[in-house]
Amino acid sequence: MGLKEANTEKVYHVKSSDLPISCPTKEMAVWNSHPKVYLPLEQSGEAVCEYCGAKFIVKDD
Repeated sequence: MGLKEANTEKVYHVKSSDLPISCPTKEMAVWNSHPKVYLPLEQSGEAVCEYCGAKFIVKDD
């Protein structure tokens, strides 16, 4: 199906145009992951998933 394995990295860089961001993301297979949670990246530009500890950082080039 082409989906990435969920929760395999500890840091994910995302673009502000991708907000809102959930963990796992829509590109990840969720069958073997934790429940989907939306992360509050809008104010600080960073957030950590409370389930898996993955850090999401907004990085626009």
